Amino acid sequence: MPWAADVLSVNDGIQNGTWSPSFNADFPSYFLESLQPSNIMSSLSFSMRTIYKVILGTAQIVLHTNIAAAGTPASCPNPGLSCSTAPASVDTCCFNTPGGQLLQTQFWDTNPPTGPSNSWTVHGLWPDHCDGTYDANCDPARAYTNISEIIQAAGQQSLLDYMNTYWKDYQGNDESFWEHEWAKHGTCVSTLEPNCYTNYVPQQEVVDYFQKTVDLFQGLDTYSILAAAGITPSTSRTYTSAQIESAISSVQGHQVTIGCSSGALNEIWYHFNVRGSVQTGTFVATDPDGTKSTCPATGVKYLPKGSTSPASTTTAAGPAPTGSFSGKGYLNVVSGGATKGCIISGGTWYTSGTCATFTATATGTVLPSSSDMTGGKLMNPASGFTLTSSKGKCAISNGALTCASTVTTATVFTSAGANLAYNGATNFYADSVPSGSTQATIYSTSHATAVTITWQSV
Repeated sequence: MPWAADVLSVNDGIQNGTWSPSFNADFPSYFLESLQPSNIMSSLSFSMRTIYKVILGTAQIVLHTNIAAAGTPASCPNPGLSCSTAPASVDTCCFNTPGGQLLQTQFWDTNPPTGPSNSWTVHGLWPDHCDGTYDANCDPARAYTNISEIIQAAGQQSLLDYMNTYWKDYQGNDESFWEHEWAKHGTCVSTLEPNCYTNYVPQQEVVDYFQKTVDLFQGLDTYSILAAAGITPSTSRTYTSAQIESAISSVQGHQVTIGCSSGALNEIWYHFNVRGSVQTGTFVATDPDGTKSTCPATGVKYLPKGSTSPASTTTAAGPAPTGSFSGKGYLNVVSGGATKGCIISGGTWYTSGTCATFTATATGTVLPSSSDMTGGKLMNPASGFTLTSSKGKCAISNGALTCASTVTTATVFTSAGANLAYNGATNFYADSVPSGSTQATIYSTSHATAVTITWQSV
């Protein structure tokens, strides 16, 4: 559009009343006709925005506002980390709350397929409360229905091009999908509120939301991470949930939430806390905030895109649990002779949740209890260790297992074979076996249900 460059001089002339259509710019005829003085004077609502619409209409772009001169996000010189203890005076422009844990979620759509065959696609960026619950559709007034136009108006065509390839709706309606993600989740990010910008330009937070989501996604190449661990799409092979989670946590440094539909892997959620604002802060990987995997323990299908064939029951061998409490691992709970869930980051027992990663740190030899003494001689000295999770140090406090930032002194545990031991005893207890989203407290003293806790290195 060589004639588009002349539009500013046209606008100047209209504003001061000196312009007439007597120049040689290569404007389309319908545009020149609309700018005849008689036509202009007959419409008091004629504006620069009207000119933009006419000029850029041939390129299917509508510039609703000039976001190139957008405002700046809040300055956060000493930001706190979301989902940690909030500052005494919370600045919600610098501290994401109540949606403090941000989830970058990804899809693996196979039928119909979306995106490239060797890449996962973007689902969204979700602000969860720090306990797995969340708010939704927080500001209907900002539930915009012109996402593409907003991004183009900001001069971010490359962002929109990327979204058109990697942020896809399986029904083919990408625009509606983007509108849904922004309205449901983006409007609930506290640091993206309009009052968090200096010289705010309407809708600029929309661009920040989609840009940050894409930036995170580009650093989380799920397809390559899984492939490097030997986990590739197949119609004849299945995997264990532990294999998939271990492959990703070994790179991410923390657990993720995996999702399945009819036993086939189709979604992964990466969890982050944020130090500062979503726009300019630092995303810090963390363990899930209470969300749950929907995949079976074994027989997980990872189908190629475009495939409708069911996978066979051939399952790749998973990592063998070990009894060596060192490094990083899961704390699996055994009840009635069968493994039933695991311990999550707060120290409670989940039977359907994603296992938390614990760190076991050696403390040296621990003196045994009197039951391990015979004739005054030490019979069973044991190597002690402490446990920590993303929540903090772990301890037996008031008879219950607790992991939290408020724990100042970690309990020194020992092991007996593959089992965790406390004061020489390997039996732990709960009031009942939890189910669904219920969590059970683990006790060191007798309750209705006896369990043992085993270690699985990751």
